Amino acid sequence: MIILVKRGTAMFLKDNKKTTYIIAEAGVNHNGSLKMALDLIDAAASAGADAVKFQTFLAKNLARRSAPKAEYQKQTMGEESQFEMLSRLELAQGDHQTLLEHCASRKIDFLSTPFDEESLSFLTDELRLRMIKLGSGEITNAPLLLQAARSGVSVILSTGMSTLGEVESALSCLAFGYLNSQEKPSAEAFLAAYASREGEEALERNVTLLHCTTEYPAPYEDVNLLSMLTLKRAFNLPVGYSDHTQGIAVPVAAAALGASVIEKHFTLDKGLPGPDHRASLEPGELSCMVQSVRQVEASLGNGFKVPAPSERENRIIVRKSLVAKGSIPAGTEFSESNLCVKRPGTGISPFEYWSLLGRKSTADFCDDEEIRV
Repeated sequence: MIILVKRGTAMFLKDNKKTTYIIAEAGVNHNGSLKMALDLIDAAASAGADAVKFQTFLAKNLARRSAPKAEYQKQTMGEESQFEMLSRLELAQGDHQTLLEHCASRKIDFLSTPFDEESLSFLTDELRLRMIKLGSGEITNAPLLLQAARSGVSVILSTGMSTLGEVESALSCLAFGYLNSQEKPSAEAFLAAYASREGEEALERNVTLLHCTTEYPAPYEDVNLLSMLTLKRAFNLPVGYSDHTQGIAVPVAAAALGASVIEKHFTLDKGLPGPDHRASLEPGELSCMVQSVRQVEASLGNGFKVPAPSERENRIIVRKSLVAKGSIPAGTEFSESNLCVKRPGTGISPFEYWSLLGRKSTADFCDDEEIRV
């Protein structure tokens, strides 16, 4: 059963402005190289992204040695096991500190996605991050969700592969954790926290939901981008989009739909070996996406249908007035045969056309002269 609780109107804010928070997802596209990870930070900062995000995990805590790989991983990484692949892609804790400091020097936010409880503790307790991203695979990982909320960090939660009911269950767990309840964790306790006003307010302050299609690259026909708006209606939390399609069309469309956060994988070179390079943007494409999102963002406006400042002067130029069609001596009745409509709009509005028909002219008008009454 899905319990839809009306929530507030929280927006994901950056610098106190309504802007789309753009996360350049470096992920594991550093291929285990600190040098490449630093270069990815530089590329993200130069492209104008708000944050660059990595992944923090210990292979021994993330996957069983016999865990299979996804089909897309098999296509890009050959026959090695998922465990072997993950082991090569780990970043050491010291590397994280170096990356965090480099992000600060480039004035771009450092984010990471933890995949296990030890890695989450490192991000929140050692690096003291105030915000983390949790991937779609953690939507049912209640212990990790609970730990994240109890740490007090804000959570950006991807919802790929999920139903509304599963998203609600995850939010219930987060609400319980944010309330720091001493009650024993349980599904019933989670729902009670979720339904409480205190739980609602905690989620409003701390949680952003991302629509996502968990496939690499994701087929356009499977994106179902309107689900982002469904999440907004269902939970009334800030929503955004984590994109795995090729190109920039879909994330730009998400911006047009009002995404508060957009996340997109990027790489230094799509031809590099690794599981995610093929579905990523190269630096020039990332820059183009950021610029396009900012242009869409600027174009959304406030929704009031009124003349824009830039078009006000054009109203007179392109609108029309009532004009004499041929000479009209004084005392002549205005008729369909001697009235027409032409630019500019400096005279009588064409909406007065019918009220003039049958009335007598009080002055002489030359051909093509603006009518005056």
